Formats: sequence, C-alpha cells, structure tokens
Amino acid sequence: MFDATLMASSHPVITSYFNASNSASWLSTAFLLTATASQPLFGRVSDTIGRRPLYLAGLVVLAAATAWCAAAQSIGSFIAARAFCGLGAAGVLAMGNIMTNDLVSIEVRGTYQAYINLLYGGGGAAGAAFGGFLCDSLGWRMTFAIQIPLVAVAFINGVLTTPSDLGPNLAKRSGKGLREALKGFDVVGSALLTGSVAFLILGINTGGNVLPWQHPLVITSLVLSAVAGAILVRVEMRAERPVMPLTMLSSKPRGNLVFNNFFANIGINTIIFNTPLYFQAVKLESPSMSGFRLAGPSVALTICGVSSGFIMTATGRMKWLIVVGSLFMLVGGVCLSAMWDGIPSWLATLFLAPASLGQGLAFPAISIAVLATSTQEDQAVMTSTLTVWRSLGTVMGVSCSSLILQNALTAYLAQLVTGEDKDDVILRVRKSVRAIRYLDPQQQSQVIDAYSRSLRVTFISAIAMFVIVNILVFSIELPNLRRRREAENAAADHDDEDE
Repeated sequence: MFDATLMASSHPVITSYFNASNSASWLSTAFLLTATASQPLFGRVSDTIGRRPLYLAGLVVLAAATAWCAAAQSIGSFIAARAFCGLGAAGVLAMGNIMTNDLVSIEVRGTYQAYINLLYGGGGAAGAAFGGFLCDSLGWRMTFAIQIPLVAVAFINGVLTTPSDLGPNLAKRSGKGLREALKGFDVVGSALLTGSVAFLILGINTGGNVLPWQHPLVITSLVLSAVAGAILVRVEMRAERPVMPLTMLSSKPRGNLVFNNFFANIGINTIIFNTPLYFQAVKLESPSMSGFRLAGPSVALTICGVSSGFIMTATGRMKWLIVVGSLFMLVGGVCLSAMWDGIPSWLATLFLAPASLGQGLAFPAISIAVLATSTQEDQAVMTSTLTVWRSLGTVMGVSCSSLILQNALTAYLAQLVTGEDKDDVILRVRKSVRAIRYLDPQQQSQVIDAYSRSLRVTFISAIAMFVIVNILVFSIELPNLRRRREAENAAADHDDEDE
C-alpha cells in the first residue's frame, strides 16, 4: 500500500525530472492496470496450486520491479517498471484478501478487517504523506530503493509463517494438473477486460493532452475500447467461470455495493491524485510539504477504517456506516470544488478530511456486506469482483481526472497567459511544475490562476461521482450480522437439545 500511494505526492518530482509532467497519470495507471487485470487470475490459479506460492511470487516480483523503478533511465522505462510493480502488488493483495477469507468466518471478519485496515491505511498514509519528503531528502530513486529490504523482510516472514494448505489446492488434493484445473478459467474475458480498459486509458490520456482528439491513435483506441467492452459483456454471459459475473452485478444489493465502491474510488482518487498538485502548483509548496498535507486525512482514514471494523463486529450493522460514509465523501467533494483564490493552506488541508472519513467508514462495511449477502460458494468470486471494480475505479479516477485536468489546463493557459514568450511558458509549465517558481511575477500569477481553475473543475467531477454513490446506497437492505449469529447459535443449541 505504501508503493501503491507513493505516486500521489512524488509524481510531480519524477515527471519533472524526465520533463514529462503531461504523462503523470501513466505512472499510476500502469501500476493499477496490471494490478486490476491480474488479480482474478491470481485467485483462480491459487485454487489450483495453493495460496502460498503465489503470495511469495508476488513479493519477489514486487521487489524486482521496485529495483527497476530505482534504476530507470527514461520515462518509458519507469512506466514499464510501474506496470510490473502492479503485477507483484496484485499477488500480495489478492492473496492477502483470499487467505483472510480462508481463515476467518464472516461473523468475526469485521474485527480482522479492522486490523487489515490499520495496515492498509498506515501503508497508504505513509506512501502519500512521505513520498514527497523522501524525494526531497533522499532523491526519488532512493525512495524506491529503500523499499527493497522491507519487501525482503516480508518475504522471509511469508516463508516462515504462511500456511501451505490454504485453499482448494486442486493440483495436490484431486490430482488435477494446472492445465486441467484452469480449464474453466475465463481467459477470453480476462483479455477483453484488460484490453478494453487499456485502450480506454490510452485514448483518454493522449486525447487533447499528447495528441489532438482527432488523431487516428486516439480515435482507434476509443473505438477498440468500446468494441472490446461490448464483446466482454457477451462473453461473460456465457462463461463457465466469468471473470466479471454479470448475474451477481445485476442483483441487489451486491450490484449496488460493488458499483458504489467503483464510483467512490473514481471520486476519491480524483482527490488523492490531484491534491498534491494543487499545493505544488498553486501554493508553490515543496513536494515534502504537499505530501505532509495528506498525512492528517490519511490518519483519519485509518482511524475510521479500524473503528468501523470493531463497530460492525459489536453491532452487526453495516448500512448506516455506508450511508454516513457516502455522505461524508460528497461533502468532501463540495468543499474542495469550492476552494477560492487565496484560501489558507491549513483550510484547504482541512477540506481533505471529509472524503477520507467517508472512505474509512464506508469501504470496510461494503467489504463485509458483499460477503454477508453472498453464499459461501459465491464469497470468493464476489471478493475478487469487488476488488476488480475497486481497482477499475482507481484506474478511472486517475486517468479521467488527468483527462479533465490536462484539457482544462490547456484551455486556461491559452486564455490567461500573456507575453511574447507565451508559448514557451506554457510548454515549460506543462512539462515541469517546478518551472512555475522561476517565472516573472505576472506570468507566475497567470499560470497559478490557470492551475487553480483547472483543479477546481477536476474536483467538481468528483462531486458527480459521489452523488451516484449516495443514490446507490439508500435503497439497499442489509442483514444484521449480530442477529444472524445469535439465530445460528440458537439453532445449534436447539439441535443439541434434540440430540
């Protein structure tokens, strides 16, 4: 999670180093795309060969790819390294969730979810808050290099402590080979899912930013994305083990819960990815300070995430946490989009808190609610489905917000910047955020105004996502886990008396 959120505060530094600030979204989307596409495959393969080998393999790939990030000599090489980091992270995160389901019953999962949220939140907070500081103090290459010993420690811990008998382990217990056990795996669906998302991201990240919208590459990418998406729906309706189970997604309340997380992640990542840019481009703060601005909201997210797990275990209630959390996210989007020129930095930082509080309350409750409304046989596939749609929301949040920001910035810079060297100034500030510091006062003020307006438009797009989030949750009905547990215990006592 540290590695997953590291780009939030460090991407302006890294892209400025390579003079590629208009390619910033690719640093995160490359990671997220491979992580999203490979998680269902990890889950299905682990049913065959066991959870432990894939968990350890994920750590090895993560360590190797992180070393590649530290040594990258071009923006293309760095983006490729981030893609392999996503592959390793997918193995670690997917196996972590699946192994927890293997070991912990749904009635007490809330307590364990609190522990998981503590480490997820702590890692995410550290990556977002200290990424910029590490870039300033150690250099961005060392920011990746220092992760490698920590991943090595996690690998040793995994070797010593991870049980080897988790999961169906079909290859060992039923004598099935890998090819036979994976015979029903939805290879075509996985390829179509990956392709549709990849072409969509390629089209919306290059259109109006790197290339004009009418460029053949942009048009072709968007058309291929639409075609692949349409074919994906048809394939998934017939697949034996669909990577995207449409029947589950079309039913209440599971479909509402999954899509609630999808749209919420779009809005949340619109905020997380662009807020450090606001403090660096508008407030002219250092990467360290812009990262530290995320520390408080990240701590609030962690506290709410831990608390919601214990609350669910104690009360058995989930819906009110989801509803309150969704409302907090909407309030956070409204606050950020309402930021005015000259707003104090401390108040802008405070405006980050509501969305983080909402995420901390709602996301753990949705994880448990999806399991509570599924049969034992469906829980594994619903866990992976929720994870896939969360990851897709993250990908879309980064890529779509980058689309909105870059196109709005192009328009506002052309409108507001003046002077004979206008084109040169626009080119410099689009390639490197740091260049804003070295402009003359008049042009600096014009560029800051352009960034401020563009970011305000971007945050408004998050409001639209949070409105959908709230609509999806108000009509659902969820069971009370505590009452269900008491009923099951009473039924078991009754059976014992009959015996």
